[in-house]
Amino acid sequence: MAGPEARAPQPGDDSDRTTVVETVDEEELYGPSEELLENVNAALSAGDIPLVEALIEPLHPADVADLIEHLEPDQRKLFLDITRHALEPETISHLDEALRDEVVDQMAPSELAEMVTELDTDDAVDILEDLDEDTKQQVLDAVPAEDRAYLEQGLTFPEDSAGRLMQRELVAIASHWTVGETVDYLRTAEDLPDDFYDLFIVDPAHKPVGSIPLSRAMRSERATKLTEIMDEELRLVPADTDQEAVAYLFRQYGLVSAPVVDPDGRLIGVITVDDIVRVIDEEAEEDLLNIVGVSDTDFHAPAYKTAFLRVRWLVVTLINTLIASFVISRFEDTIGHYPALAVLMPITAAMGGNAGVQVITVTVRALATKEITPSSNVMRLVGKELAVGFMNAIVFAVILGTLGGLWFGHLGLGVVLGGAMIFNMVWAGFAGTVIPLAMDKLGFDPATGAGPFLTTTTDCLGFFAFLGLATLFLT
Repeated sequence: MAGPEARAPQPGDDSDRTTVVETVDEEELYGPSEELLENVNAALSAGDIPLVEALIEPLHPADVADLIEHLEPDQRKLFLDITRHALEPETISHLDEALRDEVVDQMAPSELAEMVTELDTDDAVDILEDLDEDTKQQVLDAVPAEDRAYLEQGLTFPEDSAGRLMQRELVAIASHWTVGETVDYLRTAEDLPDDFYDLFIVDPAHKPVGSIPLSRAMRSERATKLTEIMDEELRLVPADTDQEAVAYLFRQYGLVSAPVVDPDGRLIGVITVDDIVRVIDEEAEEDLLNIVGVSDTDFHAPAYKTAFLRVRWLVVTLINTLIASFVISRFEDTIGHYPALAVLMPITAAMGGNAGVQVITVTVRALATKEITPSSNVMRLVGKELAVGFMNAIVFAVILGTLGGLWFGHLGLGVVLGGAMIFNMVWAGFAGTVIPLAMDKLGFDPATGAGPFLTTTTDCLGFFAFLGLATLFLT
């Protein structure tokens, strides 16, 4: 890679000095340190308000949010009472949703109005959408008219859509301008966003016709027409596009920002890569949590809310267990003749369930990243997982069949266990791909529903196969 041209050290300058680069521990790269947390806790316990404010003053808003999340509930409430007037609005947007609601509930509508006015519109809408209707209206009434119009429009878009994700602050330039006119405008305009990466070129109807990276504009001659250096291939994002599709667009094409348009094709906002990083994190987290039946990161939520959110999955598990118990009850006589079956039968169901969860995780992730769709690559994926399931099944059938036969001194018992293992693990490979694909095709979230369906089938079929084979060959 080409770098800056080398320059010989000149007499009297500092370039001939040895540069000492200190290594930085990974823990120091981000977030509050353990020492800082201890100092803040000590200052809070001592009631030393100036020290608390001095400790957080140099921190980035995201680090202050992390610090708040690490405090105990009593200390957190005291910290917010002391520092709320000094907290930057951006800090609130970085908080975990449960804690953000806790902080927002302590603020008057006038304070909230002042806060959302200072935030980017996407972060402001994110806070407003969780307020009750009365409080939300009071806050909007206290916001300046122009900002209020943007916020009200943002709230009309579907949740988790590009319209909610976008910010209204952007740089739109007329297509007939030159680079010089653009630079002069950027230097004098007072309503520009704090950070931006692309200049969007619009026609008289305010429809985007191209974009220019800011770096390219800064390197071009003043007399250059914008139309001569702009990229005409734009990835326009309709405002009602799901945020997961927008994240895929950024990942696929390596975008830094993308324009959002209304149904008439007019430019109304921009989505930037920092928001997409958050979306990708949220979507991956959501898929992971849904697979195990937890609907949200409830670490900071009250115990009763966490219990309510998790009980739904436990009810599904209960139903699954009752069905499996019913299947087992059909083979009471067989189990009575061979008590060893009661010891070995959980192995078949557990191995099938674990193998199936592996396949489901891979399939759900492949669906999310568009590596497969219900109409393409399906047969290849199903065939591969059947082959993988069969190969793994042979290995474990030999191992467990041999152990089972030696353990109870009955070769036939080992053969039955091995046969049931092969059947259930091959089924897990098939069901682990087909169930998520079918749910996605029908419009359901495969991460949420595929797990219970798979577990029910692997448990029930595992018990049925093992006890059924035992009934056929051992009795």
